[in-house]
Amino acid sequence: MQMIDISDKEVIKRRAVAQGKILLKKETIEKIKNNKIKKGNPLEIAQIVAMNAVKQTPLLIPMCHQIPLEKISTEFKVNKDNIIVRTTVTASAKTGVEMEALIGVSIALNTIWDLVKYLEKDEQGQYPDTRISDIKVVVKEKCALNLNQKAKQKIS
Repeated sequence: MQMIDISDKEVIKRRAVAQGKILLKKETIEKIKNNKIKKGNPLEIAQIVAMNAVKQTPLLIPMCHQIPLEKISTEFKVNKDNIIVRTTVTASAKTGVEMEALIGVSIALNTIWDLVKYLEKDEQGQYPDTRISDIKVVVKEKCALNLNQKAKQKIS
């Protein structure tokens, strides 16, 4: 067992976007929209948690390399009975940022569930309507960087 050797790879600009969905009761969605969740705004909290999780990816997935992250963003689309979460991660590195984006989305979705679970439980304490689904990488991009050319552009 070992980490993949990336020492011979070039540093290039990389971006990954991951997305997932949480299905919730319509009443829960309305409470989220009206800022009526006991623990606070699930979307604001999930956004912060996603950023922190992305930064912790090498600790959570031991074979992932530590990557100097340049940008992390998490966005939400609130629908009638679900919330779509999308996390974008950008870095100039020797390896991709897909795992970081997937970790961000996954933890954001779990955080939303945690914050609204008291509204989602049925009489037996179960979650018949709540479901996390469709977690996937929707964009993976990489493009070669000419670091000398970039440096010249910044100076002039």
